[in-house]
Amino acid sequence: MKALKNEHSHFIIYKPFGYLSQFYSNSKQQKNKRFLGELYDFPEGIMPIGRLDEKSEGLLLLTTDGKMSDFVNSRKVEKEYYAQVDGDISEEAIEQLIIGVEIGFEGKKYITKPCTAFRLVETPNLPEPIKKIRDERHGPTSWVSITLNEGKFRQVRKMTSAVGFPTLRLVRIRVGNIQINNMQSGEVIEAYDFSI
Repeated sequence: MKALKNEHSHFIIYKPFGYLSQFYSNSKQQKNKRFLGELYDFPEGIMPIGRLDEKSEGLLLLTTDGKMSDFVNSRKVEKEYYAQVDGDISEEAIEQLIIGVEIGFEGKKYITKPCTAFRLVETPNLPEPIKKIRDERHGPTSWVSITLNEGKFRQVRKMTSAVGFPTLRLVRIRVGNIQINNMQSGEVIEAYDFSI
């Protein structure tokens, strides 16, 4: 008996800084932007599961399976981010992130759901940033891990700003059980399936 061929395609990519989480745009303002299709010859019907904004980087899953996309975007699947923030982040600020902070969302005030957050003791081992982050002469920076079950537009950036430590660099490092590990910026891995 022949094994059934997996009818869907799945990819794990490290979205580079400066790329939009889409494949094309009809917008005149976006004609000079960079898109995911530049990284690999993806099959027809592929879609990003969730998004990372243009200035964010890291783990992005792509699939042709709409049900898988809905599941990964649901609150059942955690997403973990490493944020390099402006300043020496305090324990008080971390506590606020954990409890929930007020951010703007679609023109209204929104209180974020409780999450997991902690300061990273060491600078994470990530690919060199494409865009230079300001150096220590302009004051200290620190790194924080934030794990969410929700994903409002630019949520992590808004959260760290709300506690007084704006994000300078944002990297998604995990979606469910899938981790970025040692992937390099722009790397694409075809996956048989997602073990979320």
